[in-house]
Amino acid sequence: MTTFDTRERAMEAMFVHDEEMKFCAYARRNKLLGLWAAEKLGKRGAEAEAYAKSVVMADFEEEGDHDVFRKVRRDFDRAKVEQSDHQIRRTMDELLATAVEQLKTER
Repeated sequence: MTTFDTRERAMEAMFVHDEEMKFCAYARRNKLLGLWAAEKLGKRGAEAEAYAKSVVMADFEEEGDHDVFRKVRRDFDRAKVEQSDHQIRRTMDELLATAVEQLKTER
């Protein structure tokens, strides 16, 4: 095996690892977002956990964050929870940073 082959395999492994970490960070962010939204919706305990899981599952509808945002926005609108689009997006960004930090400390 040449040095080039070794480096190529290392780069491929690093790419796979980075993609897995990105997936985990977004899934964790979505759970944290679901728990935050559940609190705003007045859900507690098992009901809040189930809601958070539904937010995580919403992310599989389409690529990107739009599906998660739409779910939370729609649920807030139905329950008449006062949160601006900006506030929801800002919370999504903050919780992504939190999720990344949590994953780093778990290593």
